[in-house]
Amino acid sequence: MEPHVAEFLILALGAFLAGAMNAVAGGGTIITFPLLIFFGMPAIQANATSTLALLIGIGGGLYGYRSQFSGATPLLRLFAPVSLVGGLLGAWLLTVTSEKFFSDLVPFLLLFATVLFLLSNVVSRLAGFDGVSAAHPAHRFAAVVVQFGVAIYGGYFGAGIGILMLAALGLIGLKNIHEMNAVKTALGALINLVAAAYFVWAGLVVWPQAAVMTVGAGLGYFGGAAFSTRIPAKWVRAIVVAIGIGLSIVFFLQRFLA
Repeated sequence: MEPHVAEFLILALGAFLAGAMNAVAGGGTIITFPLLIFFGMPAIQANATSTLALLIGIGGGLYGYRSQFSGATPLLRLFAPVSLVGGLLGAWLLTVTSEKFFSDLVPFLLLFATVLFLLSNVVSRLAGFDGVSAAHPAHRFAAVVVQFGVAIYGGYFGAGIGILMLAALGLIGLKNIHEMNAVKTALGALINLVAAAYFVWAGLVVWPQAAVMTVGAGLGYFGGAAFSTRIPAKWVRAIVVAIGIGLSIVFFLQRFLA
């Protein structure tokens, strides 16, 4: 088998797993991003290509939460502008970051995303502050500031932004998890779309790999959604965390001890 054929097959399989993970529990970036680096793609291009490849699931996620958007419209109006601006700013920061700096940052980003994923339930519970008034100007301002920071991080790297957004929504007293997930999905779509568009404009996307991974991710999202009720989420979460920690260790050793 030709090396590039084997690479494309492995990338498609990795994207399939990432899509399935995102459909069931999230964390797909922890698979696709390091896999591209493994095959020799520079870290910044790998991040851009991974972001674009995993966009395929956004439509399905938005459709799945369509019944929740009627009550979430005011929140979307509040958070959408800062999500767009923050996502674009984060993507721009990636393009002006040196390859060495970003490569040195990769192990820390992966570890942060993995720990955040591991503690997602704790963060979600802490985000649901009882007695917080959504109408209080101070809480609304704090939530917008948090969301702006989340959007910048999302445009720059992206893994784990959904968990961070739940915390921002908790600051204004939102407690309906379905409504929170609807808002989170819509805002995540805005952040990833504007970041991916900027990466395409900046010429950072490697198209052959992106195309192969988009197909794999699409099949993974479909399969993950179809079997999400049959797969214990805790199993998926455990696998994602184990992979994330393992990859973080590997990247730390490669960058700082090799």
